[in-house]
Amino acid sequence: MSQVLIVGAGATGLTLAIELLRRNIPVRLIDLSTEPFSGSRGKGIQPRSLEILDMMGIVDVILESSTLYPFLKIHLGPITFKAGSLGTHHAPTEDRPHPNLVMVAQWRTEEILRAQLASLGGHIERGLGLESLHQNDHEVVVTLTTKEHVKADYVVGCDGGRSATRNALGVTLYGNTLDDKTSIVADLEVEGLDREFWHAWPLRRGGLRSLAPLPGGTLFQLQAPEGIAINGVERGVERLTGKRVTRVGWQSRYQHQTRMVDRYRVGRVLLGGDAAHIHPPSGGQGLNTGLQDAWNLGWKLAAAIRTGDQAILDTYEAERLPIAAAMLDMTKTLHVRNSFQRGELTNQLGVGYRNSSLAHGASTGEIFPGDRMPDQRLADGRRLFEVMRHGGATQVMRPKRDHILVRPDGYVAEIVDKEITNYFGYGVVQVEAAP
Repeated sequence: MSQVLIVGAGATGLTLAIELLRRNIPVRLIDLSTEPFSGSRGKGIQPRSLEILDMMGIVDVILESSTLYPFLKIHLGPITFKAGSLGTHHAPTEDRPHPNLVMVAQWRTEEILRAQLASLGGHIERGLGLESLHQNDHEVVVTLTTKEHVKADYVVGCDGGRSATRNALGVTLYGNTLDDKTSIVADLEVEGLDREFWHAWPLRRGGLRSLAPLPGGTLFQLQAPEGIAINGVERGVERLTGKRVTRVGWQSRYQHQTRMVDRYRVGRVLLGGDAAHIHPPSGGQGLNTGLQDAWNLGWKLAAAIRTGDQAILDTYEAERLPIAAAMLDMTKTLHVRNSFQRGELTNQLGVGYRNSSLAHGASTGEIFPGDRMPDQRLADGRRLFEVMRHGGATQVMRPKRDHILVRPDGYVAEIVDKEITNYFGYGVVQVEAAP
């Protein structure tokens, strides 16, 4: 019997498996696809996600594979001019060590997560999907597409917008299609196109076309209305740029939708990532929100298994569902306005849980219970985010002031005047704040 069966091995499922394995919770991770995802689709990693990857111990590998978002080059017929970047270019600070949106092809992000999974002894069983499930107060019984019957303490559906897990639960994906347009995203090589800039053609009939240079190779990511590929994507891009397309590595089509579930949990079965919310790519929020679903759920699921008390799992839906709803509203607005706005609006550093039942106590004046805990140098010279890689709770002891108890996911639990030694079954590591 598996303690947790995770359905779907994209970024959300991989992150959740890593978070459970590093807390010694046995996991079975399955994916219906026979090969890893090979496209660039979710290419933007937001600052808060970088902080999470820092606390997971893999941010350096991500950053080595990334670039800052390049500046735009706008093409208006025979006229071209340079414009600002869709991402910020701020210098790191002590409390914001990762202040900028970075670009990494989604396949590379998932490759790094798979390597971390393997280092913890985990692996993906490919060609396996969920066919049906039923549950009772003690376990979930899943029938796989191979007709194998699997028993698990918990099942988490991270299996995308067409989630078989969500459908088996009878949970509805509410929302709507924003317009009648279909768009294409593709990875391709364009001979002689300047890789210093993100190229955009905003006034073409049917909508914006753009080509973004992907880091670590020779590919560009195309985003355009489907009509560009009416005679083949190669010809469409050649007409657009006047340059030859030498290779198409991957392509996909999608409609512009904002949809989400009204519940993240049904008993012992939970949902995360695109299985719970789908939306336009505006603002680069999708992969990041799924990763943060998994980050929020991982430590709670481990706590529920360790203590035998499921109550903490109620806070997963209570905390994450409003975040997903706000993210859908924002991406819908950015899409309708065709806006390039980014920065503080989309970096997710302001995401927090002040209204959560897990947030207790008064504020410090700047930090409230439920807020993201900023990074800082400690009295012994270490960074707080480095210390928090231990996976449990952390208490920042501040001389002559109240102490800050930080949850395993890096959000403030409470601000108290005493030493805390246990938090939902986790030991608490005390560290001294710098004077």
